[in-house]
Amino acid sequence: MSTSNGHGVEVVIEHVRKSFEGGLIRSLEDVNLRIEPGEFISLMGPSGSGKSTLLNLIGALDRPDSGSISVGARRIEDLRNPAEYRAEIVGFVFQLHHLIPTLSALENVQMPMLGRHHSRKAREARARELLNEVGLSHRLNANPGTLSGGERQRVTIARALANRPRLLLADEPTGALDSVTGVRIMALLQKLREQYQMTTLVVTNDVAIAAIADRAYRMRDGRVEPLDEPPTPGAERQPEQA
Repeated sequence: MSTSNGHGVEVVIEHVRKSFEGGLIRSLEDVNLRIEPGEFISLMGPSGSGKSTLLNLIGALDRPDSGSISVGARRIEDLRNPAEYRAEIVGFVFQLHHLIPTLSALENVQMPMLGRHHSRKAREARARELLNEVGLSHRLNANPGTLSGGERQRVTIARALANRPRLLLADEPTGALDSVTGVRIMALLQKLREQYQMTTLVVTNDVAIAAIADRAYRMRDGRVEPLDEPPTPGAERQPEQA
């Protein structure tokens, strides 16, 4: 069930096009999509279909060639300070975690809060709270190299939530994990979405994630279209630890 009156933000994508290498590679062709505040949307499709490109545009990591993307009251094309928009509105979860190897889990989660007018004490308290929520209160001082793949991804999720985002963008969050650990991460994302009531867009080829989304879409020929039939999750055994 979607949450339309919570902390989430509306996302409206209208006639968005994006190409690369001087127009030789057309990635997005007339993409249209509206996501209600608090909705959990999954986006499937083969590699190279434009899924990650669309995520990058919504997150203001790139700009469309034409069309419009609005996140709440902000038009991505008109942003003067995309970094400020990302810090205030967006949390990112990537397939490859991009954690800083020389920093502890606690320090990595604090990174998005630097320069956000939080005291050191407040940053550390927030990071501890989030790591506890993702089940890593016992690994606060561990460096990424000593963490399992599932633990690293949970640190990444905690880091994405540091600034209380209204929009969570996740790019293949279970893609680099084994199926059992992926189930654990999927369940965590669903729990946190319900807890924080944030709008969530997950790019994935994991049918289990697509099955729990409020709405499931796919990328085909540079366009977004609803899945004809929502996928059904397999009867995978719930893991004890990830």
